[in-house]
Amino acid sequence: GPGAMIARLIGAGDERGANHVAQQALVISIAFSLLMAVIGIFMAESILGLMGLEEDVIREGAVYIRIQFVGMIFMSFWMLSQSIMEASGDAVTPMRITIGTRLVHMALSPLLIFGWGIFPNLGVSGAALANIADTSIAVLFGLWVLFSGRSRLRPTMKGFYLDLNMLWRILRIGIPASITGMERSFGNVMVMWFVVPFGTFAVAAHSLMNRVGNFMRMPAMGMGRASGVLAGQNLGAGQPERAERTGWVAAGLFTVIMVVASTAIWFWAEYVIRLFNPEPGLVEIGAAFLRIEIVSFMMFGIVRVLMNCLNGVGDTMIPMLTTLISMWGVQVPLAYVLTRSSDLGVYGVRWALVAGVVIRAIIFAVYFKLGRWKRKQI
Repeated sequence: GPGAMIARLIGAGDERGANHVAQQALVISIAFSLLMAVIGIFMAESILGLMGLEEDVIREGAVYIRIQFVGMIFMSFWMLSQSIMEASGDAVTPMRITIGTRLVHMALSPLLIFGWGIFPNLGVSGAALANIADTSIAVLFGLWVLFSGRSRLRPTMKGFYLDLNMLWRILRIGIPASITGMERSFGNVMVMWFVVPFGTFAVAAHSLMNRVGNFMRMPAMGMGRASGVLAGQNLGAGQPERAERTGWVAAGLFTVIMVVASTAIWFWAEYVIRLFNPEPGLVEIGAAFLRIEIVSFMMFGIVRVLMNCLNGVGDTMIPMLTTLISMWGVQVPLAYVLTRSSDLGVYGVRWALVAGVVIRAIIFAVYFKLGRWKRKQI
């Protein structure tokens, strides 16, 4: 929400208005992070229990997600500071902060998980604490960069007042985007529920595939966020055609990257899976999952880039509706059908996910080309 508005205002040359949006966004971040912390503290076991997991998994997992939910206090402020910097046109500073804190994360994780040296052996809890530690460091640096005047937008709290109208404008953009995320999250929970009956290897392979997929999607997310900022600034500056061009160029660049990466994956899928776990049963299922996912990788340039571009200009309703149609109208029911009424077994889940991605790509491409988003008022 604030990112879309700040990009428009920066493009229009209204830094005072952009600062006001940033002030109001702080209020939303505080309220959201406290709500997430309460949910995590009191509902951790219930959330995991809905997935039908074994007791020992729930016991370990509840500790992990409880820490993560409480850590949303830090995550919320880091995402806000990152969004403000990127919307103002500064993507380099968030990148530097992320690189630094991830190096801290990589160093701290094994110390807390395995109890090396003077550190306690915390297991799964150590993984969560390491994540919160690096996020809190990112928050400190992010807020310091913003409020010390080292970013393109130099926010201050001078003249702050609670602007209910502005809060509603931010929420009107942000709520559909939030619902989009929740649709994906709940959809992923349902998909995992279909995978669980096929055994531990299937669950592990599915979880591993999601992590590999997230890694592969990072360039699309980065290009999408960049094109969204540029599109928002161009719309604010009265340049709608340039705004559209940024989306198509970014989508095309990522697709080229995916053609090269997918070719390598097709031939070396087993080697990729073995980097994480050499268990033969896991490698067999994981490699098959990875090759199926190549179809999704080829579509993600359109899906991720154009979706983030639409979110970046404040047109968040279409991504929400598209995700609703593709995930809950296609992916979830198709996963149910393919795992129970075909010979595909657990592989039907991955094909259902691919089908949903293809549907999203078609809808986003058609809508983006129509150009109605260029007239979106926020």
